[in-house]
Amino acid sequence: MPTGVALRDARERLFAAAERILLRDGPNALTSRAVTTEAGCAKGVLHRHFADFDAFLAELVRDRIARLDVQAAALRESAGTGTVVGNLAAALDEVFGPLALRVLGLVVARDALRARLRATTPAGLPLLTEAGRMIGSYLRREREAGRIAEDADVDTLALTLIGAGHLLFMDREAAEPGPGDVRRMVGSVVAGVVREA
Repeated sequence: MPTGVALRDARERLFAAAERILLRDGPNALTSRAVTTEAGCAKGVLHRHFADFDAFLAELVRDRIARLDVQAAALRESAGTGTVVGNLAAALDEVFGPLALRVLGLVVARDALRARLRATTPAGLPLLTEAGRMIGSYLRREREAGRIAEDADVDTLALTLIGAGHLLFMDREAAEPGPGDVRRMVGSVVAGVVREA
């Protein structure tokens, strides 16, 4: 590996390398050596930007959570358009995309990583907790618009959708759920509270 060469956007380059490894080889293959080799840089580059490998992984997960914030804003803006079931199914399909599932597997597998993430996600499972908040925020908007029953417990609905979605998608490589499967699950969960024509 070249040394002494300044890297532009080293952080993003390292994150992109880690994501490629996660997608190709899974969480167990993710090591500091694998990341720097994939990124085409010296191992010291990672340690120049992050205190240690767990700090790097924590920032990688926080970066994924920040991307979820963008999705959350778009989902909230979709309130009142399309159908509630369609909007939720599309959101869950994105939340449980292949990379997100690999990142989630990484979080579940590494106790030290979860401990570091407690600073920003004090309860629940990082990434899923934020996804649940995103869904809950959207459902509140739909409730305000009258498309969800006024007495609906949107926080419980959000957690139910995240839990059912995780189970549906968790073995995505072996059996990819189809759009009909996701819509059917979402429709079942929200059937009693949706007030659309």
